[in-house]
Amino acid sequence: MLLKATEQCFNTLERAEMLLLLLRRFPETVVQHGVSLGETLLEAESIEDQESPVNCFRKLFVCDVLPLIINNLDVRLPASLLYKYLNKAAEFYINYVTRSPQIDNPHQVTQEASDLLSPTKRNSQKYIIEGLTEKSSQILDPWERLFKILSVVGMRCEWQMDKGTRNFNDLFHRVKELCRYISNFDNEAHAKYKSQVVYSTTLVFFKNVFQYISSIQPSLFQGPNASSAQVPMVLLDDLSNVYSDVELNPAKHVHKRRKLAESREKTMSSDDEDLSGKGRNRHVVVQKNDLSNPNEVLEFFKMARECWDLLHSSEALDKEFSRICLPWKTDTWLWLRIFLTDMVIYQGQHKKGITSLHHMAALQGPHSPTQQIIGQGTLEQQRALIQLASCHFSLGEYRLTCEKVLELINFIVPPAQEISKSREELPKVKPKFRKGSDLKLLPCTSKSIMPYCLQLMLACLKLRAFADTRDDIALGHVIVLLQHDWPKGENLFLKAIGKICQQGNFQYENFFNYITNIDMLEEFAYLRTQEGGKIHLELIPNQGVLLKASSSTLGLLQQEFIPVLQPSIAAADRHHTVTRGITKGVKEDFRLAMERQVSRCAENLMVVLHRFCLNEKILLLQCLT
Repeated sequence: MLLKATEQCFNTLERAEMLLLLLRRFPETVVQHGVSLGETLLEAESIEDQESPVNCFRKLFVCDVLPLIINNLDVRLPASLLYKYLNKAAEFYINYVTRSPQIDNPHQVTQEASDLLSPTKRNSQKYIIEGLTEKSSQILDPWERLFKILSVVGMRCEWQMDKGTRNFNDLFHRVKELCRYISNFDNEAHAKYKSQVVYSTTLVFFKNVFQYISSIQPSLFQGPNASSAQVPMVLLDDLSNVYSDVELNPAKHVHKRRKLAESREKTMSSDDEDLSGKGRNRHVVVQKNDLSNPNEVLEFFKMARECWDLLHSSEALDKEFSRICLPWKTDTWLWLRIFLTDMVIYQGQHKKGITSLHHMAALQGPHSPTQQIIGQGTLEQQRALIQLASCHFSLGEYRLTCEKVLELINFIVPPAQEISKSREELPKVKPKFRKGSDLKLLPCTSKSIMPYCLQLMLACLKLRAFADTRDDIALGHVIVLLQHDWPKGENLFLKAIGKICQQGNFQYENFFNYITNIDMLEEFAYLRTQEGGKIHLELIPNQGVLLKASSSTLGLLQQEFIPVLQPSIAAADRHHTVTRGITKGVKEDFRLAMERQVSRCAENLMVVLHRFCLNEKILLLQCLT
């Protein structure tokens, strides 16, 4: 009776659902109708020209029909058909897990929005597959379902599997054991083991990539109103040693140096790749407050890298993996591109990183649905720009680094200034010796990214500033940047003062626009005194205008000795005075300018430095030409 009712259905989907009801109620009919129903659904998917594998036909086949077929041992299936079905199931579940939301209405999929069902975008809280009800569209534990299908297919194809295999990680452990004693996967006798290695490793790979990306950029997989406090994270080379001394090699031109100025170990680049090492010993630093589960996230990253290495360890495995990925169009998956970029950056292959980042930028183009959902101009969307700057820096391309940083500054809102710690308050931690340079996962927020940008600028400019050839503008820029995170850069600042003393004079007309650090002001005031060496300083671009402005604000001071610190500054627990350099007959304009500058010490330094980057873009880039 059910069979007759099924034959009267003209709609393919209705007919399939009726036949599925028959198969469930009478399991013995699976042998006769199971495979034909599955093929009908796959054929309907092709005829209907579904753009996404997440559609009603594939869902019915993968979630309902396929388990009935493969779990019925009376249904004889050749290995080729089992692999075909496994491939279809894997493609469906991976696309489902990484699905995107609908922009207009999360409860309805329109024909125009069908292209949004792509792993390059995020999923909504409620997701409906066109042609199915809301309840039918929800799939619980998709990775677990996929694991069960893989396990059954492996058993039927006579893979070498342990009875205790309970999850994907167990599968991967078994695969690694297989690879230890099977070196030639081109051999026909090892064909089924090649399939075991490739399919198992591929699914473990995509699962770990998904878990890594969903941890560092959850917005790709969650709606804009999703309840997730996790901000996006970006993987960058660590610059914590930027304040260390500069070691110049006089035998090489400063701009052609491959070694970074701050004496950290040379990061492997594409010019000097150590492909055997693959950067495996590099340490990724994550602040405790930035991620709730940092150890798990780094383990996901590690597992995904191991899978990638294994899949590319031989030509046979590489070819089979590519054969799976090509029809899935994995090159359009933004989340996968983010991982691949992070992986090559981790390996120190920065030229490959730059190529990958340009690919990522294309996927994040202004007309992509991802951009429409997240919104233009956010730091999250500037991930490629942040990493490009870091990669160019690691390659010694300092002008390109600054270009990217200065472009990035446009998207940054200056954060509130944190109170600087005195030298006594700074934690005294002995640096741990590590083979290779560290990386860090930084939140994509102005509070974290702006300091990193300032460190990049400082690292690029300090080589030029402390070179044998004199460059007062570069030295002035370095002094401006050293104000950030004071007093960590104090030793480098004293080195700059030493160079100025050696020169006997110093000219930097932007001094009073951007230098507001009280310690620096005191030091420069001291340079003008007899004890300080009577250094000739040209720091005022237009003395007449400055004098007029200063006179109207503070009045001309006639006393021979005038303390400069304002009461408000003294009340702020600043136990400094700028008296020793401006109370013994120094020029009036310099003294007035210094008085005025001291009154600015309470300004938000991040706002000052942000303005510096925006206003002095041309001068900054000229220093690196």
